[in-house]
Amino acid sequence: MTKERNLNFDEVVERRGTYCLKYDFAVERGAVKPGESQEGLLPLWVADMDFKTSSFIQDALIKQAEHGIFGYSEVKDEYFRAVQSFYRRHHNFEIEDASWIVKTPGVVFVLAMAIKAFTRKGDAVLIQKPVYMHFAGLIKDTERRVVSNDLIQGEDGRYYIDFEDFEKKIVENDIKVFLLCSPHNPVCRVWTREELLRIGEICMKHHVLVVSDEIHSDFVYQGKHIVFASLSEEFAQNSITVTSPTKTFNIAGLQLSNAFIKNPEIRQAIIHEIDAVGYSQLNVMGLVATQAAYEHGEEWLDAVNKYIKGNIDYVENFVKENLPGIKVVPTDCTYLMWLDFRGTGKTVAEQDELILRKAKLWINSGYKFGRIAAGFQRFNVACPRSILVEAMARLKKYFG
Repeated sequence: MTKERNLNFDEVVERRGTYCLKYDFAVERGAVKPGESQEGLLPLWVADMDFKTSSFIQDALIKQAEHGIFGYSEVKDEYFRAVQSFYRRHHNFEIEDASWIVKTPGVVFVLAMAIKAFTRKGDAVLIQKPVYMHFAGLIKDTERRVVSNDLIQGEDGRYYIDFEDFEKKIVENDIKVFLLCSPHNPVCRVWTREELLRIGEICMKHHVLVVSDEIHSDFVYQGKHIVFASLSEEFAQNSITVTSPTKTFNIAGLQLSNAFIKNPEIRQAIIHEIDAVGYSQLNVMGLVATQAAYEHGEEWLDAVNKYIKGNIDYVENFVKENLPGIKVVPTDCTYLMWLDFRGTGKTVAEQDELILRKAKLWINSGYKFGRIAAGFQRFNVACPRSILVEAMARLKKYFG
């Protein structure tokens, strides 16, 4: 086997002009006004990385492209074995039967299928704000109601679950589906075994299906990610675990995710919804990349995690020493840091104006994750250190 080649994370790869959402669509996404120059804009917003993926994935894609035929494609047993082995090694989660694995084009897609399968129009769906903005968007787009068990920020800066409110919201709103974000984006929490057990017990008591988005599970720096379905047979039978190699290996454009569904009735209901929207075979490049990632991507993944942890430490130290009005929420997981700007004395509008128009940093304003997060900013640190150094220097100029 050849050696991993793509381990130079300091390399700045030019992404402009490659149909890149992160860099090429500032006008369309409202970061730059029509007619304004995009020059100097530094994008640290959408959750992909500015690193080349594993060379083993790259080689597998090149080999498939050289074949020159891109017809309808499926996978053999090797694909399922690769997924099963990865989750056994990395997360101590035993996918006992390949039939549990439902291949899908994306995590958000599965969340939508679950909402459609297990709720009706007008029903409430429970989430925990501040949370990934597409949770609320999906619920509204499928004509359901958003109900939030808002997370509470403790004195240590970390976020916690208000379990009394969690159960109250379930009972008062006749909740049938709860969307769990684990690890949590954007508040960077790895839920403990005790927290997950309590979630599961309350949901079992009130017959609430847990749909667990675990896409960030391979970026954990404090604590240990626990697959929700691994906690008990009862939880496995009452949950959908949604995962993907796309965040882990920076291949989001290849559009592939895997849903682990042990309960055959729940699994069939999801498959029925997928069939109902006319979706069948997945993108062959996504299938090829996923198998290569889970079979050969280990060295790259270990290295990128070490590099990202170095970036997190750099930002934490810089903020502490240079930006007295800003606090870093403890970053236990993900490469999306959560920064508290409320101590700067600036309104949300003033913050956004300084960050985007003056510092020319394109990051995610917290209000997008729910009103509870106004005054916070989500900051993507999965980039070469030199880009991060420049970004922090710009923040210092306007907030130092």
